Amino acid sequence: MHCDLEHRWAIVVAMTTVVDPPTHAQSTADIPSLVASAAADGLVLAVVAKTDLADGVCELTFADPAGRRLPDWAPGAHIDVILPGDLVRQYSLCGDRWDPFHYRIAVLRESDGRGGSAYIHDTLAVGDRLPIGGPRNNFALVPAHRYVFIAGGIGVTPILPMLDHADRLGTPWALTYVGRSARSMAFATELSADPRVTVWPSVERGPFDLATVFADDLTKAKVYSCGPERLLDAVRAAGADLPAGSLRIEHFVPRRLSAPVRDRSFDVELRRSGVTVSVTPETSVLEAVGAAGVPMLSSCRQGTCGTCEATVLDGTPDHRDSLLADDERSRNDCMFLCVSRSCSDRLVLDL
Repeated sequence: MHCDLEHRWAIVVAMTTVVDPPTHAQSTADIPSLVASAAADGLVLAVVAKTDLADGVCELTFADPAGRRLPDWAPGAHIDVILPGDLVRQYSLCGDRWDPFHYRIAVLRESDGRGGSAYIHDTLAVGDRLPIGGPRNNFALVPAHRYVFIAGGIGVTPILPMLDHADRLGTPWALTYVGRSARSMAFATELSADPRVTVWPSVERGPFDLATVFADDLTKAKVYSCGPERLLDAVRAAGADLPAGSLRIEHFVPRRLSAPVRDRSFDVELRRSGVTVSVTPETSVLEAVGAAGVPMLSSCRQGTCGTCEATVLDGTPDHRDSLLADDERSRNDCMFLCVSRSCSDRLVLDL
């Protein structure tokens, strides 16, 4: 995952570039400059299907307007959906990864969001076109003797392709899928037909006891969890004694952070560019690198999407992202420039 590229099978990652593609209803001049992760390889896709899956959840299917094959992806991958007003939202791919012509996502209406999900639910229609970035994978499925999946609400979406992949590998798995009510849980009907799946709507059945999942011997298992922060905190606490690298979590929102390790400026050497920049307490590494004229892709600016990953050649990063597991942080060989800082006076990056 992230810096560790030595998986048993290849994870295909599409590199993103900056473009300004028009939608079907706008000319290029009408579209403001997109953020740096917009539209990988000039990808602009059409909405070919839109379906209500559950209360507050709709499913979108995208395809190339000319019928071209789409970039490959692997379980755990997401795409950037670029909406009007430079809104960029990341959504997990939840369809058939072996279908080369369609991307499928499910979108939860966020009542306290910034308008992206409301636009998708209320305005976006079949036939509309949107710039798409990615796919990228910060939640890759790694080889294991057994998988234990724990999903909360819309966090089930990245898990769905993993179930199919595990079946193809012949790897045993179990899924616990918790949610508020049965009516709000997308894909619950089809998943509940599988005896390996526990569907648990809390309104109808009460709170779920995670201890029942972690009561088994999971030392040879990989545990994957995605969902609301309260669930992820509980999973992290319940799995605290698992071997390093056994627990893999994907966040929809950034983790709560304490103050940075240091409150003083530090230097960042960009080795390939031959540039050294000073990063003040008020400036992010990403902002300092950009101000120096070194191009760096970014999207969420919250440490959740993985776009601004950089390799660390020397120095000790202050990891403040919501992506790296503890064992990955301890290697100190990469960092996410939008939020992470430095524990040392100097960092050297492969940029």
